[in-house]
Amino acid sequence: MNLTVRIWRQAGPAAEGRMVAYPVDGVSRDMSFLELLDVLNQRLIEAGDEPVAFDHDCREGICGSCGVVIDGQAHGPERTTSCQLHLRSFADGAVIDVEPWRASGFPVVKDLVVDRSALDRIVQAGGYVSAPTGSAPDAHATPVPKPDADLAFDNATCIGCGACVAACPNGSATLFTAAKVTHLNLLPQGGPERAQRVLGMVEAMDAEGFGGCTNTGECVAACPKGIPFASITTLNREYLAATRAR
Repeated sequence: MNLTVRIWRQAGPAAEGRMVAYPVDGVSRDMSFLELLDVLNQRLIEAGDEPVAFDHDCREGICGSCGVVIDGQAHGPERTTSCQLHLRSFADGAVIDVEPWRASGFPVVKDLVVDRSALDRIVQAGGYVSAPTGSAPDAHATPVPKPDADLAFDNATCIGCGACVAACPNGSATLFTAAKVTHLNLLPQGGPERAQRVLGMVEAMDAEGFGGCTNTGECVAACPKGIPFASITTLNREYLAATRAR
């Protein structure tokens, strides 16, 4: 395959950025998108040019660190992480635009790398349980209704990639926050911090400069792990209950 990638290049947080086009020929349709960037970087290094900075780690769709906007879509045209997107999703000769996550809560560090530590601070505000659990208990020691257990697990699959923020026209982190709140508030171990958790995490989300949710649903469409839209409803219900109980 012969492709042209137009990549956002930005030397640092205070520098001005611009799109730069790079032809990349002779790549396999079975390569992942990150492997395409690897090939490009190898050629840039050999030519004495600055390689493109981008985040990656596990390359197995688990860690979520590889997120970029590809042709205007978070993680690209397939509902998966960028590292699991393959070049067969594009036509030979295609021109592909690659940009970083764009949100006020995700300042650009360099090129395609953004600072996503805001999500960590949201979790620190309430994504924990204080009940002493000791060693691992027997699986049946604390009965949990299966619908609650299933829904908690569905929300626990969130990998914190930030695609929901990048896809949202408001740059909202509501789906991410909703996943963390729903996961823990459904389980008995999360009960003691239930009200404190939702109040603290929503307050932290707002303090980080993320936009508000207007229920457009783009976050759910972009989420590679399929966090359900109903989690936002749960977050709103939990937040309302917690504010009334103050």
